[in-house]
Amino acid sequence: MPENIPYPVLSVLTFWPVAAAVILAFVKGEENVRRFTFGASLAEAALAWPLLNFQKVAGFQFEEMRPWVEAWGLNYHLAVDGLSIMMIWLSILTLPVCVLCSWTYIGRRVKEFHVCLLMMTTACVGVFSALDLALFYVFWEALLIPMYLMIAVWGGSDRRYAAIKFFIYTLAGSTLLLAAIAALRVEGGTFSIPALMNREVPFAFNFQFWVFLAMAIAFAVKVPMFPFHTWLPAAHVQAPSAGSVILAAVLLKMGAYGFMRFCLPITPAASEFFAPLMIALSIIAIIYGGAIALGQRDIKKLVAYSSVAHMGFVTLGIFLFSQRGLEGALLQMLNHGVITGGLFMLIGAVYERSHSREIADNLGLGKYLPAFMFFWGLFGLASFGFPGTNGFVGEFLVIAAAFGEITTICGFNAPLIGLLIVPGAMLAAAYMLRVTIKMAWGRPSSAQGRGWPDLKAREWAYMALPAVFIFYLGLAPSGLLSVVDPSIKATVEAFEQRKDRFPLTPPPGLAGPAAPGLSGAAGVIYPGRLEANREVGLHRPSEKTAPSLMPLDDQQEPLS
Repeated sequence: MPENIPYPVLSVLTFWPVAAAVILAFVKGEENVRRFTFGASLAEAALAWPLLNFQKVAGFQFEEMRPWVEAWGLNYHLAVDGLSIMMIWLSILTLPVCVLCSWTYIGRRVKEFHVCLLMMTTACVGVFSALDLALFYVFWEALLIPMYLMIAVWGGSDRRYAAIKFFIYTLAGSTLLLAAIAALRVEGGTFSIPALMNREVPFAFNFQFWVFLAMAIAFAVKVPMFPFHTWLPAAHVQAPSAGSVILAAVLLKMGAYGFMRFCLPITPAASEFFAPLMIALSIIAIIYGGAIALGQRDIKKLVAYSSVAHMGFVTLGIFLFSQRGLEGALLQMLNHGVITGGLFMLIGAVYERSHSREIADNLGLGKYLPAFMFFWGLFGLASFGFPGTNGFVGEFLVIAAAFGEITTICGFNAPLIGLLIVPGAMLAAAYMLRVTIKMAWGRPSSAQGRGWPDLKAREWAYMALPAVFIFYLGLAPSGLLSVVDPSIKATVEAFEQRKDRFPLTPPPGLAGPAAPGLSGAAGVIYPGRLEANREVGLHRPSEKTAPSLMPLDDQQEPLS
């Protein structure tokens, strides 16, 4: 931790919401509960101010490490780098807008609801800052309980079905993740994530194969990737507005973060081996999610399926294994949280007026709710990547990475990947323009909307924050890219140097017809990769140790 920081910032950010939840137990009166939680959320944002001193270098910063369970080799180890710093800010800033958008939406068990909000913030910050596998898993699992309660207690008419489905899918994935963590501890001799990332001798390929498979399924459920996505629409539709905002803004990002933090550095050879499958599933998600969204009549379900498509761009960018692709994936993670979170808040606002999420019951709002339609139009344009908005920057980088790869993947020319995802981008414009046009200029079947009030001051407040980020990240993304680029570059370089240490052949029993798409990866999937790397300055000497991702000297300019 930098010497000029007077307190352990990551520990404070992680556990201040827990302390606030304990104090909240003694607060009386629903209005006082709301005000206290909102004040606690602003205090959380103020306590995060030292993170603006984050140095634009590769490596972990604001590091805190204490022995936890010494007999088991467990440490309380927190730190952030370029892959996690923006996700922590997103988690922190999501809390106050969730409190504001729930101010009148939640009318029963108000105190318990806000306790769940605070506990989820603790778990989210912990997931993105933990550098011990066991500690990471504790925070990963801790998120399950408050999210389950938020759906089951404050959700819609089918809330129990949606909550149980969410619980079963997430718990099944977490069980596989726990098995992978145990295997890494036994084989690697440590729970330390940096130590596992920087092993001089990478794990044997057979070991990587099974560990990647277990972790990938756990992360795919959380993203969620096709075909593990079916819990998401039900959870989004039944969850209250704040629950949908947290799901979209933070929870879905945990799976993509897991791919970047664990799979690429710790199991690089297996990551490349499974890349064709992951890319294929990502393309399917982009097209499938857009096509299903196009046919929806429920506004919330439409946005839920759009999340499947948008997160497909994230996983596609990750498994292109290029700096541009990872930049696009990380930006798209942040952008999707801002845009889709904003859309869910608007859906909650119109539901409070019409008591319906059906498109047919919310027509012609441009005449009666102009401020509402302004924000909806802005978020809708950003959602399908209109130039000048943040959605354009992330998708453009991923598409450019897909078209820019000069190697071949699975025997196909890599530009074909770019061509395959173009229909997904077109579908995004189709479904978002369709619902926007109907809501703005559609002819209502009755006098609906005439007596509805436009956005109130509180609603303006929580809609303005994501709107500012849409323009800032869309028009000036270089500031954010300068923060994340050093860590992304180090990740790509380490991956390139480590992935070819072992021949990519399937474990015994999976070769031949049983796994036709997974054999011969070393010669078929990425021929010409060495030549491509030399052209962009990523020469890979076979005998050198992979570059370290451990903390570097903080001697470069701060992010302020």
